[in-house]
Amino acid sequence: MSLPRRALVGLALLLVGCAPDGSSPSAAVSPALGATSAPAVSAPDVPAPDVPAGQPVAVAAARPAPPELPRQLPGVGAQLRSAIPAGARQALVVTGDGPDASTGHAVLYRDDGDGWLAGPTWPTRNARKGWTTDHRQGDLRSPVGVFTLSDAGGRLPDPGSRLPYDRSDDFVISGTGFDGEPLAGAFDYVVAIDYNRVPGSTPLDRRRPRGSGYGGGIWLHVDHGGPTHGCVSMTADRMRELLTALDPALHPVVVMGDAAALAR
Repeated sequence: MSLPRRALVGLALLLVGCAPDGSSPSAAVSPALGATSAPAVSAPDVPAPDVPAGQPVAVAAARPAPPELPRQLPGVGAQLRSAIPAGARQALVVTGDGPDASTGHAVLYRDDGDGWLAGPTWPTRNARKGWTTDHRQGDLRSPVGVFTLSDAGGRLPDPGSRLPYDRSDDFVISGTGFDGEPLAGAFDYVVAIDYNRVPGSTPLDRRRPRGSGYGGGIWLHVDHGGPTHGCVSMTADRMRELLTALDPALHPVVVMGDAAALAR
């Protein structure tokens, strides 16, 4: 059967790759003619083959970030951390410069619920012969450990202490220290460290629950410019700052010792 002339012309144009208007046909229309780079054609929105039309597609949940660890007390190891009472929210960390050194530094930390936040660093002095984990009367070493801070006092008027403050003329000392420095004024401000003492009493209380052989009267007090017998000392302005910062509602403690002992 013969085809009409117009149909024959159209078929010839298609075979030679020309459009009736003289332009080249789209490669998308004639892929069989060797087109290699078809322009992008948007596919219609259709559901995936295995998901019924109209049904929501499950989206994988984002992987949660790992929980952050609470901020720890720098330099304080597991042994002493475990000795900090559960309710303590303030910790004065006193770090000695060495087991036999009489100098160091202190930082007052506060637990804000996510861990410990540091305050400023203050220089300190401690006992003449350094530190010990087995303090005895007259050994000239400061005791290593975690101790509560519950009572304060001094020769000078209360600077605004939140701890109970005993203002008394009995906070007096005279003479000279190990380096020949005058001791006067060392007890102008004190905070009793609850080592072998009765918490809730004036720092002047001389009761020793463990016996006199273990020593006592271990205080934070004003620096007199030389080593102590067993106490920890700071300058008068730092002691005033400490007294106004310690809050019995936060159950403050002191964590004290040389750096190696604290890190255990």
